[in-house]
Amino acid sequence: MNALRSFAFALSLALAFVASAQAQTPATPASLPAGLSQQQFDSLVDAISNSVTEKLKVDQANTPAAAPEPAPAASSSKSKSKAPPPPKIVHVEPKAGPDPFVAFIDGTTRVVRALPALGDHLALIPSLLDQRETGGRGTSTFLLLLGAVAVVAVAAEAVLRLLLHRLRARLAANAVPENGVPSLLYLAGLAVLDGLGVLVVWLVCNAATGAWFTGATGQDKLAAAVLAGIFSWRLYVLLFRIVLQPELPAARLCAAGNHEAKTMYLRIAAVMLVIVFMRILNQVLTAIRTPQDAIATFQVIAGLIYLATFLWLAYRSRRAAQQWFGGLGELAPLIGGVGRKWIPIAPLFFTALGLTLIYGAVSGYMFVGKAMILTLNLVVGVLIFETLMQALVRRLDSQLAGKTPAGDVPKLPDVVARCIRVAVLISVAVMIAESWVVQVLGLVDASEWEQLTRSSRTAGVTLFVAFVAWELFKYMTEPYVGRKTKDAAQAIADGDANAGPASRLSTMMPLIRRTAAVLIILIAVMIALQDFGINITPLIAGASVFGIAISFGSQTLVKDIVSGLFYLSDDAFRVGEYIDCGKAKGTVEGFTLRSIKLRHQNGQVHTIPFGQLGQITNFSRDWITVKFNLRFARDTDIEKLRKASKKIGAEMMEMPAIASQILAPFKMQGVADIAGNALVVRFKFTARPGNPAAIQREALKRMFSTFPAMGFEFAKEGANVVLHTAPSSGEAQTETSAAMQPAGPQTPVPVAAS
Repeated sequence: MNALRSFAFALSLALAFVASAQAQTPATPASLPAGLSQQQFDSLVDAISNSVTEKLKVDQANTPAAAPEPAPAASSSKSKSKAPPPPKIVHVEPKAGPDPFVAFIDGTTRVVRALPALGDHLALIPSLLDQRETGGRGTSTFLLLLGAVAVVAVAAEAVLRLLLHRLRARLAANAVPENGVPSLLYLAGLAVLDGLGVLVVWLVCNAATGAWFTGATGQDKLAAAVLAGIFSWRLYVLLFRIVLQPELPAARLCAAGNHEAKTMYLRIAAVMLVIVFMRILNQVLTAIRTPQDAIATFQVIAGLIYLATFLWLAYRSRRAAQQWFGGLGELAPLIGGVGRKWIPIAPLFFTALGLTLIYGAVSGYMFVGKAMILTLNLVVGVLIFETLMQALVRRLDSQLAGKTPAGDVPKLPDVVARCIRVAVLISVAVMIAESWVVQVLGLVDASEWEQLTRSSRTAGVTLFVAFVAWELFKYMTEPYVGRKTKDAAQAIADGDANAGPASRLSTMMPLIRRTAAVLIILIAVMIALQDFGINITPLIAGASVFGIAISFGSQTLVKDIVSGLFYLSDDAFRVGEYIDCGKAKGTVEGFTLRSIKLRHQNGQVHTIPFGQLGQITNFSRDWITVKFNLRFARDTDIEKLRKASKKIGAEMMEMPAIASQILAPFKMQGVADIAGNALVVRFKFTARPGNPAAIQREALKRMFSTFPAMGFEFAKEGANVVLHTAPSSGEAQTETSAAMQPAGPQTPVPVAAS
């Protein structure tokens, strides 16, 4: 403000000088002020100009610069630094057009007012079809001819299907899933025969159009539209015929009963016929130049009719839909959940589509109808696709129990089907989102959507490739993963708790799969973030620093992980082996990245970190030799006992239940010790690890059942003591026998006379 005032003052002063000069010498325009020469006047003007310039510079230097936050006073060297750029101002244009709620209210008023106009134009249609004045057909003749052509087309399809019934029945009998891959050829042949009926409809419709409706009149255009609608109706219904097969249960691709499949097929055909009829009527109204408000009124009425028919279909065919969707739940759990909650979900879905169509017609949004039709077609397409994919996988030896003679191991068709299913679902979701976000709701325009989805498509492809890589890796490693069909308690109850140990690769496979999953996820996420334009270098650096901090702060955890890696690389134990680590012993049930789980023979589970395991004693490697001692009487024939033991060992080798587990037969090793009145004899056998106790129990059972009959007497605990006393008159010498318990207290010795 000071600069402006100085500039105004100087300008006023200069004008005053000029004005005074002109007033004193009006006849001389170039005259100078009184008392000033030309040189003095020029010097005065230059001085005034320099003064004003210096004043402006001083005022500008003293004026503080606008900044978001006040900065401290800087030194003279920093005062000449470049000032920060001013903040960028973004101008957002207000949304053009009226408020949506106001537009809906106005549209509702126009739709109600246009109802009489709609009735008038519908009443004009019969009169417009009358071509008798121009030498054409009358309305009745035209409608009869058109109806006859439609009836002939549909009847021709039914007659052809009736003629091919036996052939179709033979193909259906061989199209059951149990026939495997060859059943696909029979299904394809059956679909071709069903398609022949639709081809006949197309031929009849095109022949009638070429014979009677080739002109450019309203009758000809209407006939062409009606016949094209009939063909599209039969073509659309053909998809549901291939899936439902109302007359051929053996070739039915969905899990629905005979009655449910027939009734659902007929209801779907009726709903599709209503939709085709309403669309043809909409085309007729457009062709006769019906006002836009009247067409909007018709679209509202059509939306209500669509909603009523779909709700009727959803309710009356609820049992068939539950069976169909429930069958798909084995491979697609989401669809199975929809089947279980069909009544709440299906009516809500159809109601949302119907109300959206009505809203679009009232508000004047023409893209709403197209978006609704696209959404409905895509949803039905996904349903048909899932059904066909399940039928294909079943016949390509899938994992579904009872469908094919295969086991429960996933096959390659399952993996391929899962990957294709994910790709299709992503594509359908993108198409539906683009239709509603861009065209209907108008949240973004087409260029912004393209810019948004360009990086999203690249990131999506990256994540999809990662998903495919993981599925293939999981499929290739699945045979090496040991699967538990029952828990430990159930295994003990069933008597098969002592199963064989897993292989080394099966033991390490869970750790390998977890590592591979983490690597695939990290790489895919990094690439996807880079596709979105995010610089991943700071993320990698931050992760490195975080990893170093974790390693310093969790040394025990690092010790456990590193120890576990070395234990596994040394093949110290495997899943299913019995080990002793000093702190505990038991069967290895599994392990994580830092600990191992041991199941004790009494049922307890010990979880021990790898860093605390220490020395490992493995009882389940290669072979195991079992030695045990028995006490026999001192007068036992050792050689005879050796032969009897060898015979028992030979008999045990002939037992199928344990013969495959015995590596060296049961035999007597020799006398290990002589203890008092007993011979301590040692027996042994060598068997595979797993359940040697069962072999020992069988040997003991045979020894105790056969040895007494062969004259072998097992030693009794204690010692027989004989006491000799002096004979008395009339008495004989007395012998006394007593049982001396070595570990118990001394008891009186019973004495018996000899």
